[in-house]
Amino acid sequence: MFLVIGLLVSVFRGFFRARKIQPNGFRWRTFRNEMFFAVISLTVSATVIGYLMHLVTSKGWAVFNHAPASGWVVGLEYALYFLGFDTYFYWFHRLMHKEPIYSWVHKLHHYSVSPNVLTTLSVNPLESLINGGFVPLFITLFTVHQSTMALITPTNIIMGLYVHCGYEFFPRWWHKSWATKWFITATFHDQHHRYFNFNYGGYTTIWDFICGTVRPKFLADFEQLKARARRPLTPTAPLPQPE
Repeated sequence: MFLVIGLLVSVFRGFFRARKIQPNGFRWRTFRNEMFFAVISLTVSATVIGYLMHLVTSKGWAVFNHAPASGWVVGLEYALYFLGFDTYFYWFHRLMHKEPIYSWVHKLHHYSVSPNVLTTLSVNPLESLINGGFVPLFITLFTVHQSTMALITPTNIIMGLYVHCGYEFFPRWWHKSWATKWFITATFHDQHHRYFNFNYGGYTTIWDFICGTVRPKFLADFEQLKARARRPLTPTAPLPQPE
C-alpha cells in the first residue's frame, strides 16, 4: 500500500514538475508578501465592487433579463462580455505600465516575477477596482440574462487563477490550431511577469498580435516547455528554462 502511494506521489510530482514554467522561480519571501497584499486587496475590492453592484442594481441602472433564454442568446451575451473585457483589460493594462500610473497602481503586482495562484490577488486595491469595475459597467450598459451572469463570475476567477498558476497544462498543438491559438495560456501571461513589456492580454492574444506586443520568442518557449514535459524526468534531472 505504501509502495503504491509513494509511486503515485512520485508520478504526481513529476507531472507538475515537468510543467512548471519557471522551475526555479518560486520564492517563499515573495509568497509571504503576496499573502499579506492579497488579504488587503481582496477585502477592499470586494467591499467596493460589492457596493457598486448593489448600487447599480438597486438604482435600476442595471436590470437583468429574467425571461427564459436560449443557449445561443446566452452564448452571444457571454461572447460580448468576454471580448469586451479582453479589450478593456488590454488597453488599461498597457496604460498601467506607463509612469506614474505604474508606480501608483501596477508595480505591486509585478513584485512576483514568477507568478503563482496567489499572485492573482496580490495587487494594489486600485488595480482590483479598475479590473473588477468592468462588470458593473458592463451590466449597466447591456441588459443580460441571469444565466449569462452565472458564467461571467466563474470566468473571472478561473482565468485569473489559471494564468498566474505557474504551470502549463494546455497541449502542444494549442498555438498551432486556428481555433485555439487566440486564447491565452499560462505561459503567455507568465512571460508578461518575467519580461514585463510583452503579452498584455487578459483572456486572448488578439490585441497583442494586432498591436505587436507578443514577446518574439513566446511560441518557441512554449514549444520548448511542451517538449520538456514529454521527456521522462528523474528526481535529479535539471529542468531547462527558456532564455
